[in-house]
Amino acid sequence: MYHKTSILFVSELRLGHVYFLDVLASLLSVSTLFIFTMMAVALLVRRYYVRGITPKKNLVKLAIFLLVIIASSMGTCACWGINPGGWVGYTVTIPVWFLGTLGITVLLPQERTPTVWGVPLVPWFPSLSIAINLFLMGSLGAKTFIRFGICTVVMLVYYVFCGLHATYDTAQQMNTESAKINREDDKEAKV
Repeated sequence: MYHKTSILFVSELRLGHVYFLDVLASLLSVSTLFIFTMMAVALLVRRYYVRGITPKKNLVKLAIFLLVIIASSMGTCACWGINPGGWVGYTVTIPVWFLGTLGITVLLPQERTPTVWGVPLVPWFPSLSIAINLFLMGSLGAKTFIRFGICTVVMLVYYVFCGLHATYDTAQQMNTESAKINREDDKEAKV
């Protein structure tokens, strides 16, 4: 290891170990739980909505049921945060979550069914995943969400100024290469 990089490595290791490890761990937790929540919502949307096929009435029902599931899960988390030993709030939020999930099960037809492999017990497992993830996210504390918001804004700004252009350049390069291959194929077909 070179002298210049070893000093930087040791100083980063020391700073990360002493000062920022708990912050990084909480940011990693909230990010992971947020992604898991988005995946569960995306799974429900994928199963119950197909553009051009699903009637608008069913799309509105799906959106309402998803909002009920998310709001009741957040309410359960709030009940735990406000009064961990209490049970009255849970008697409202958990049945509302159950009714939201039951509404999807009974009132909406699945627009897509998996052909080879799929998540079992849809919409129950994804709905339970949303509830658990939001509950765990709520136990992380306010500072974590402030840091998460700041990191998200910084990453979005970076993407807009750097990543978006790189994505556009890559797409243009792929289009140019594709057109070149098509011209070569046309030349070979004529011969």
